[in-house]
Amino acid sequence: MRFIVLLVALLLAPLSAPIAAPKTFRSSAGTLAVETVAGGLEHPWALAFLPDGTMLVTERPGHMRIVTRDGKLSPPLAGVPKVFAYHQTGLQDVILANDFENSRTVFFCYVEPDDGRGRIAVAHARLEDKRLAAVKTIFRQNNPPGYGVNMGCRIVQAKDGNLFVTLGDQFSAELAQQLDNHLGKIVRITPEGKAPPDNPFVGKPGALPEIWAYGLRNPEGLAINPADGKLWEQEHGPMGGDEINIIEKGGNYGWPVVSFGVDYDGTPVGTGKQHHSGMIDPVWHWTPSIAPSGMAFYTGDLFPGWKGSLFNGALKFMLLSRLMLDGDRVVKEGRMLRDLGERIRDVRQGPDGALYLLTDNDAGRILRLAPAK
Repeated sequence: MRFIVLLVALLLAPLSAPIAAPKTFRSSAGTLAVETVAGGLEHPWALAFLPDGTMLVTERPGHMRIVTRDGKLSPPLAGVPKVFAYHQTGLQDVILANDFENSRTVFFCYVEPDDGRGRIAVAHARLEDKRLAAVKTIFRQNNPPGYGVNMGCRIVQAKDGNLFVTLGDQFSAELAQQLDNHLGKIVRITPEGKAPPDNPFVGKPGALPEIWAYGLRNPEGLAINPADGKLWEQEHGPMGGDEINIIEKGGNYGWPVVSFGVDYDGTPVGTGKQHHSGMIDPVWHWTPSIAPSGMAFYTGDLFPGWKGSLFNGALKFMLLSRLMLDGDRVVKEGRMLRDLGERIRDVRQGPDGALYLLTDNDAGRILRLAPAK
């Protein structure tokens, strides 16, 4: 009987992992403390802060959890759709709707199974105590399904309520320049998944009306600059040529005609050139590739010298990149946390002004970056 009681207690206990002492790192803002807020997450992909300070976290294999401020993990929320969790894909980004405090609406993107392959879909739902309710898929990629590579997806909601969504090229690079499919695109949709009438290709023969920008490779970062409302995007290049772009309405960003990188066999990409008439150059590129994922503009008071900087996680190089900006120009890069040895999947600013990072592995963590005491 005692064994049964103990077993039940263990099963009902909140999930958590042992928390290590904070590590310290040097930076331009002084000594930083990196604290593990929570562990035991399986390839976490995205993080959103709820109004009470708890966190909504997605795990790539298809789970969504609430994490308390002291690091306890809820069981997986019920109601999450089945995902195609293979290689790089599965359950990906999640954001709170602008009116979340009244509506409890969240938007999320995931790779939907399709006959042994998958395609990116966007859904909204109402977040309740232990589940997602009224789940509705509002958008599906219009293109052949993929096998789990170059299927990055991030979401932001603009002040007007419309959503911007990034869609990777699935290694079908030539389709990124064609407007009859959603590969290598950023789409702009209403909260119900429709194309707003002022989208740039509405009414153009052979073009999908949801497309806002094209010629992208594998975008895994998206953020609106609070200084001026411009949309910034970050994407993986091949061997070199990871890019940061400022996204313009109807803009063509060149992939695969131009690139600052080369193909995986060492041959030139497209024309072998870095610039082309009618195609928009990146504001920054990383060569060699750092494999960027997750981006956030910093506006907090905890690091006064970092206000206005753009932070980017790196998977391959396992670091946090800080880009210092002068308007739309990147004037300098600072790299930190290289000794941490973690693939950084997402970067978010917390309500306390600290930076929160997700680490991408089968025992992933939520890390809090703040000045050391």
